[in-house]
Amino acid sequence: MWDMGWIQDAHAGHPACGTAVDVGRASSDGSGTVTLRVFMPVQANEEKIWIGRGPWRGVRAECSAVPDIVLIEVGSIVVSSPRIIMAVQTRNQGAAVPDLIAVGHQQENVETWRARNNIDFENQIKLVKIAHMRYQHPDLEEIEQFLGDFGMTVAKKTDDEVWFRGYGSDQYVYHALKGPKKFLGGTFLVESYEDLERAARLPGGGEIQKLVDAPGGGFLVTVHDPEGFPINLMHGQEAREESVDEQPKKLAYNFENEKPRVREFLRFKPGPAAVHKLGHYGLCVQEFSSELDFYLKNFNLVPTDFLYVDEPDGTKKDVAIFAHIDRGDDYVDHHTFFMSTNKTSHVHHCSFEVHDYDTQMLGHQWLGEKGYEPVWGVGRHILGSQIFDYWWDTSHNMIEHYIDGDVVNRKTPIGYSPAGDESLAVWGPEVPSWFLH
Repeated sequence: MWDMGWIQDAHAGHPACGTAVDVGRASSDGSGTVTLRVFMPVQANEEKIWIGRGPWRGVRAECSAVPDIVLIEVGSIVVSSPRIIMAVQTRNQGAAVPDLIAVGHQQENVETWRARNNIDFENQIKLVKIAHMRYQHPDLEEIEQFLGDFGMTVAKKTDDEVWFRGYGSDQYVYHALKGPKKFLGGTFLVESYEDLERAARLPGGGEIQKLVDAPGGGFLVTVHDPEGFPINLMHGQEAREESVDEQPKKLAYNFENEKPRVREFLRFKPGPAAVHKLGHYGLCVQEFSSELDFYLKNFNLVPTDFLYVDEPDGTKKDVAIFAHIDRGDDYVDHHTFFMSTNKTSHVHHCSFEVHDYDTQMLGHQWLGEKGYEPVWGVGRHILGSQIFDYWWDTSHNMIEHYIDGDVVNRKTPIGYSPAGDESLAVWGPEVPSWFLH
């Protein structure tokens, strides 16, 4: 079977009044028969798929009208030269695909998933956003230099602590403390002080602390999960007032048939890629099921994607998760937290958003010229869509720049996909063999 690429401008029903969709796939067995698969919801009264552009222009194929199904094999057509079509259709191509379609046919509604797992949303600790990372470093001067070259700005420092900010509304996005190398957890803002009190009562919960020295103040409690990883919850911090002068400019790009930038020449200044905010962090864990229960039942974290492996008995075993904060209809990042099964328990990486591709590549070049050690990148992820760039910091913690990530809300279905290196990136350097270890 030959994969023949994306179909564009398919219509369910009559092309003049049907539902338009921009994606589908075609394949051929080489005999002259082309099978069309269009990824779209089909209403009960829609019996035809019309292909409106490309080699299938004007072609009509029968389909089975099944309401609210996103993968439909619409039938076969016979063409005179399928190999010619294949040559046309195998060029690389990108598309912004609706979440219901991009997730694929292995998907589940969030509310169905909650009911199946007995998750009580009303009694969960309500996270609002991820705010900052906390790490302990043996040499604060070294990490201060690195994070400056990484694109952060010192917000405040003492002899034993440094707080680093981006150009967004967070008072700080990284808190470095002096001491032996240690992961001190990600920090989330919560809706209320009562959420802090509820967290303090969890097994592994600590005392609520008033943040006296930290920029913006507030209160914080640290809870340890079943494998001992800390998660920090914060409330009452004053927001930082963003500076207009610090906001990067949105550049106009000239495409082949669209040239908005006229008589203006792009010029760039070398330097670090300015960090906007903390996007996510992830853990490698040994007891995936118990860790999953802790995070998904105690907090309003919702799976965006599960990755699974096939077991010998034919069942599927979840081995990794990308999770987002459930803020209802509000849009949030594709994932704020991820977790994968591993032989050892350790933090994997934390990730910070920068402005655009030029910013990211200039930052990549800057870090390389400064002699820092790259991990993997630059490339584009599949799940989450981010363009990524991973580095080692001076304490050998993995840290990432990213741009152009997907956003989701409560209507986004949970996806289930096979685990493997091929699921990590659509383009970029070969993934290091040890990357997920």
